[in-house]
Amino acid sequence: MSAFLERISLRGQHVALEPLTLEHHDALVAAASDGELWRSWVTTVATPETMRADIEARLARYAKGVTVPFVMRRLADNKVVGATTYHDIDAANRRLEIGYTWIAVSAQRTAINTEAKLLMLSDCFERLQCNAVEFRTHWHNRQSRAAIERLGAKLDGVLRNHRIMPNGTLRDTCVYSIVAAEWPAVRAGLQERLARGSA
Repeated sequence: MSAFLERISLRGQHVALEPLTLEHHDALVAAASDGELWRSWVTTVATPETMRADIEARLARYAKGVTVPFVMRRLADNKVVGATTYHDIDAANRRLEIGYTWIAVSAQRTAINTEAKLLMLSDCFERLQCNAVEFRTHWHNRQSRAAIERLGAKLDGVLRNHRIMPNGTLRDTCVYSIVAAEWPAVRAGLQERLARGSA
């Protein structure tokens, strides 16, 4: 098996990333219900009724070798507070995308996302020796775009009319990336944010 497809766990001081399983269903329903995240028109989060199918679809994509899905567990109370994924894995070119990330409202603007990204990016650039790591989000998802930019990722471009959203609107997709040469500075920035308690 390629190292890119290993189902690893990552652990920091605030958050642990665990391989997604069907056993996480109820915890993910509770996390998505914290803010009713499925109501947002600029992102796609499974409803309580569709969560099982969403988990099964993520696991099916893992079986095909194109994605590695995680849940995010807040260590302060041991609650699952969201999900994230390595996907569009291109092991031959040593690159992937971190995406399909959503976080319960109570965990947003905390150290959870910052540390999760630090853990994942460390894994990508240090264990997997990635040349580049990509992030994508909706043009109108200003909160997500700001969070990606705070990581130190740079905007590569915008894919216009890239995707049809569940409500029928067309999504312009902002494509960001961090390349290997930028990783030391990005890592230092994330470590400083965590040290001073900034999200």
